[in-house]
Amino acid sequence: MGEQNIIPNVCIRKIIHIDMDAFYASVEQRDNPSLIGKPVIVGGPPNSRGVVSTCSYEARKFGVHSAMSSSQAYRLCPEGIFVKPRFEVYKKVSLEIRSIFHEYTDLVEPLSLDEAYLDVTDNKKGIPLATEIAKEILKKIKEKTGLNASAGISFNKFLAKVASGYRKPKGFTVITPRTADAFIDNLPIGKFYGVGKVTENKMLSIGIKNGADLKKISRDELIHHFGKAGNYYFDIAHGNDNREVTPNRIRKSIGKEITLSKDIDDREEMLNILKEIANDLEIYLKKHNVKGKTVTLKIKFFNFKSISRSLTVDEPIQESKIIMKIIFDLIEKTDAGKIRVRLLGISLSTLQFN
Repeated sequence: MGEQNIIPNVCIRKIIHIDMDAFYASVEQRDNPSLIGKPVIVGGPPNSRGVVSTCSYEARKFGVHSAMSSSQAYRLCPEGIFVKPRFEVYKKVSLEIRSIFHEYTDLVEPLSLDEAYLDVTDNKKGIPLATEIAKEILKKIKEKTGLNASAGISFNKFLAKVASGYRKPKGFTVITPRTADAFIDNLPIGKFYGVGKVTENKMLSIGIKNGADLKKISRDELIHHFGKAGNYYFDIAHGNDNREVTPNRIRKSIGKEITLSKDIDDREEMLNILKEIANDLEIYLKKHNVKGKTVTLKIKFFNFKSISRSLTVDEPIQESKIIMKIIFDLIEKTDAGKIRVRLLGISLSTLQFN
């Protein structure tokens, strides 16, 4: 494919994706220097049913990764130092980092506490090169927080996201319209943003090993194999991504779930736990002036099978008592109690912001 397939016919945007390096673990190492250079695992203790939120690069060498169970992480890295997450601290540091972004542009789209897109096509400081802005931002993050980050710079969000993870940690990768084709061609299919492990295995099974292989597949054939996602895979294979950086991402749901320390089959005990969750949700909803119309109950059984039951009401709600009335009806439609439960959760969607 030639460059004409990826150079847009409009003004080329300048997108930066900043991704903090092992964010939670790095904050813990910064605040406790005795942890520097050691395999730090942020998450539940190894004898719990917790999961790994993130881990230091020292722990990753043993195969530990986020979303892994803490028990498995311990088996892989028995010398790992397990640290309980301090989300309030991480949020505070995240806001400090975000304030740096806003020195350059108001087009900042946070994806999570540790990563964000920035559109610096027209930036506050009038700096012509996005690479210079990215270098300044990384330098300021280091000076202000003591933490390292990686940056990806390109003309669309997909390529900027892939670029930031290309040379982690402390990575800095630029993908221009002239270099995009070659970069995509050589990129292993598992490195494509939006291609998870299951999809990667399916692509490998039909001979798609990298971007060059993906480009050879027609849009219709990709849709045949992957449904609507086939459209996305076709577009990114050709470097096409017209999504804008949107600073005000609309939250679709608010919820909380609890993984139990042991499986339970007592329905009354389950309802007491759900009541605590509903009370916490009410506090959050009232604090942020949010109401919702759809209540969803999530249950994970001892065998890891998950189910959800939902009910949508006419008028938006936020009170725990009303939420629990709905939850009581929803749990009656499940086998909770007949089958042991390991996780309970409640979420509220169809949100209305006052």
